[in-house]
Amino acid sequence: MSTQTITYDLGTLPERARPQFVTANPTTIGGRQALRVTLTDEASKGEPNVDFIDMPTFLMIPGDFKNGIISVNLFSKLRDDAPAYARGFAGLAYRISDSRDVFEAVYLRPLNGLKTKPEPPRHKRAVQYFAYPDWRYERLRQEYPDGRFEAGANIGPAEWVNLTLEINETQLKVFVDGDECISLDKTKVEVTRGNIGLFVDIGTEAFFSELCITQH
Repeated sequence: MSTQTITYDLGTLPERARPQFVTANPTTIGGRQALRVTLTDEASKGEPNVDFIDMPTFLMIPGDFKNGIISVNLFSKLRDDAPAYARGFAGLAYRISDSRDVFEAVYLRPLNGLKTKPEPPRHKRAVQYFAYPDWRYERLRQEYPDGRFEAGANIGPAEWVNLTLEINETQLKVFVDGDECISLDKTKVEVTRGNIGLFVDIGTEAFFSELCITQH
């Protein structure tokens, strides 16, 4: 089995990257080069469950990813216009179809992180898997009340966090700062190949650096 690793420092916009309802601009934060990714004003002012909330809102980086490891460092905080339910949503999308109508994603909710001492059940909702379009977080919570598709994590807003996904067919392991948070034997969509995305959602200003994609 051949292995290929691609790295992006994200100090510049990756070649042929396409913003999908987001803006993406190189910047420096805390002395670190990064890409600032946030929803466009138009998307932010749109309709929930149509323009945002587990929708294709990401910077799409072309690729042919099926199985392997994706790792990125991210720093997210609330925008000034964030709604009350915003939690600093930011993460990774993968196996994105060229038409952006199918993908999987894992994102963080830093304001649900254990460092913020959230009330139950939010303390177990800092990390979320979903599959677009059919398996977004609300349906997953309804049909899987055991909460297997989300987890707590010892994180908080406005700090650098490493998010790493290990993907093998329908198996997924999610690591936050090296700690395993989610382990799934069967994710929710047919296994395909596709692009990678730097995902953000409503009310979030996110910064991404040091993206590493290892394909098996």
